[in-house]
Amino acid sequence: MDLKNIINEIKNFEGILRKIAIKDVVETFKFEDDDYDFDIIVDFGDDAAVIGIDGDKAILLAADGIWGKLLEADPWWAGYCSVLVNCKDIAAMGGKCIGMTNIISIKDKDICREVLKGVKDGVKKFGVPMVGGHTHPDAICNVLDVSITGIAKKDCILRSDNAKIGDKIIFAYDLVGQIYKSFPLNWDTTTMKSKKLVKAQMDALVQIAENKLANSCKDISNPGSIGTLGMLLEVSRKGGVVDITKIPKPEEIDLIHWLKVYPGSGYVLTAKEENFKEIKDIFEDVKMTAEICGDVIAERKLYLTDGENKEIIFDFEKEFICGC
Repeated sequence: MDLKNIINEIKNFEGILRKIAIKDVVETFKFEDDDYDFDIIVDFGDDAAVIGIDGDKAILLAADGIWGKLLEADPWWAGYCSVLVNCKDIAAMGGKCIGMTNIISIKDKDICREVLKGVKDGVKKFGVPMVGGHTHPDAICNVLDVSITGIAKKDCILRSDNAKIGDKIIFAYDLVGQIYKSFPLNWDTTTMKSKKLVKAQMDALVQIAENKLANSCKDISNPGSIGTLGMLLEVSRKGGVVDITKIPKPEEIDLIHWLKVYPGSGYVLTAKEENFKEIKDIFEDVKMTAEICGDVIAERKLYLTDGENKEIIFDFEKEFICGC
């Protein structure tokens, strides 16, 4: 498949197009800094909001609604992923998870039992307690939403909006896994791994954050690798050039499919080139693969190249992914 076709596939990918609605929601909640008597460090546009709570600590707040298509395809996996995705959001900010709450709206009791089993298995795997929430026993449809709270050092937050001109763009993944049988857009890297390794992979981001090795970071989620990078560059008001042939991927998966999947354990970071070796070593210690795949540029456009041709995929002067 040539580069223009790859770009067309990604730009029209539902995982990216679903983010457009965020802009209307965010514009409803604009506020002034003096509206509140606590320190809002990060709000919309990142994997988690960050609220300062004392001299050197902050709490991280995130929430995820599980894609209806996933809930229909495999209720157990939807429940499990509701824990996974929230934990990864906190990790991407350089934080540690401390607890979750949920809203369960389930019309079908059999589906509800499978969802709850998945949540329970996810809690056991990731070691983060589900401590409360709300249940709609009379719902007219099946919906699952989870919120999570984490903690981090206030001056060691990995933000999405802090990419610097000249940074190297780094993609990092756990490549040892499998396409999830009932939902091919998910790459499962955790169900077959030990709790110890799963936790260590999340703690790797805390190490990167606390050693101030990266300027920005984002958990690769439903928009896929390129869509997630696009969101990071959009909120950083920067652009980038990425060589898609350098992005790590499992040998058995087609490139365009890989660029669309939620990779389970995958992050995109930007960092100074001199910090890359240390970042790579940290990821390798937890069985993850990290490579430099491009550069952050001042021009607010994201270019993809295949080593020969170069094309614009997003022009942030004219379009947006999430509008934050």
